[in-house]
Amino acid sequence: MSVVSGRAVKSAMGVRLRGVLGVRRPGRLVAEGIALLVAVVVAFPLYWMVLSAFKPAGEVQSSHPRPWTLSPSLDSFRRVFTQQDFGRYFLNSLVVAGSVVLLSALIAFLAATAVTRFRFKFRTTLLIMFLVAQMVPVEALTIPLFFLMRDLGQLNTLGSLILPHLAFSLPFAIWMLRGFVRGVPVALEEAAALDGASRTRFLWQILFPLVFPGLVATSVFSFISAWNDFLFAKSFIISDTSQSTLPMALLVFFKPDENDWGGIMAASTVMTVPVLVFFVLVQRRLVSGVGGAVK
Repeated sequence: MSVVSGRAVKSAMGVRLRGVLGVRRPGRLVAEGIALLVAVVVAFPLYWMVLSAFKPAGEVQSSHPRPWTLSPSLDSFRRVFTQQDFGRYFLNSLVVAGSVVLLSALIAFLAATAVTRFRFKFRTTLLIMFLVAQMVPVEALTIPLFFLMRDLGQLNTLGSLILPHLAFSLPFAIWMLRGFVRGVPVALEEAAALDGASRTRFLWQILFPLVFPGLVATSVFSFISAWNDFLFAKSFIISDTSQSTLPMALLVFFKPDENDWGGIMAASTVMTVPVLVFFVLVQRRLVSGVGGAVK
């Protein structure tokens, strides 16, 4: 009996294996090959940037570049970290990006809850205005924003960088969080009310944990846009260089006679590290769940 059962199991496994290899496996291999090719194409510029940062000056400017280096060097990173006020630029970038992330997450969460849970006049008009704000190019608004920051007395301050990025990140964040808030059943709020929970308690103890994955996703977008900003930093920080951010430090390596490509690549690598660290820290929260609702 055991021999027959064993043969039956082996036969079933063989049929299943042949089905997977004969039908599903080729398609899966093609999909994996395409995904691998796309990943290589996307990751190659990042690899070349890091490689150039570790290359000596002679190899970086060679007319015959190679996708490897035989003598890695840290000279480019030494020039970056010994640059005057580099630490201040790094700290300013952290303050701007962190402020934009926290403020946009808080305001977007409250606004998305309001436009989803409440019915009020001009609600649809307000949502359409959010979309229109996303359609306007940032470059077209730079000059008006410059005069606005001047009238507010915010030129040459970090506030002139925080306010525009906050304004540009909020429409996207509100639209994205609106879908997360809508996905939370109204019956859950009614059940919480029957248990004696106030609207404020439901908002922060039940709704907030449920939409937290959406907040993380919007925070990644806000952090990257504020961290990598060069246009606003170049336009609004005019005379006080102590308020400059990290992208402005790259200008030091662009020289009239010859650009320091090793320093440019090393500074770009240093700028990329905080973005990767931030994404690694929050990537687990990107998966939505309903863990906090039951409690």
